[in-house]
Amino acid sequence: MKPIAIGDLSRQAGVKVPTIRFYEERGLLPKPERTDGNRRTYDMSDVRRLRFIRHARELGFEIEDIKALLFLAGQPDRPCNEADAIARRHLGAIDDRIARLTGLRKEMQAMVDQCAGGHVRECRIIEVLADHGECLHAEH
Repeated sequence: MKPIAIGDLSRQAGVKVPTIRFYEERGLLPKPERTDGNRRTYDMSDVRRLRFIRHARELGFEIEDIKALLFLAGQPDRPCNEADAIARRHLGAIDDRIARLTGLRKEMQAMVDQCAGGHVRECRIIEVLADHGECLHAEH
């Protein structure tokens, strides 16, 4: 199998070269083989692994969870309950974030709706930002 240079890996996996180095430093990608000229070389398994990482990051998984999922992916005969637990925990975090964003949106909509469009001295947006007690909710 022909070795893949870091630039080609970058193109094939759809990530930037600094991102590849970052993932190597974090232990998500194994340290690559090096040529006599000390250039990094990769193979198709690195392309697949990097695509896995990229997709997991796009879905919002944290680095530690991706490490755990990569470890599990390398053990195909294991039960998937650990992967399921990681995904369920992540889903719960997404639901929490959606709830906070929904509250934030309502707060912003109320501020915008109450703005009369006059002068700053009577601007409801400025008033609410200056006094958290004017907010609809204590937390957002």
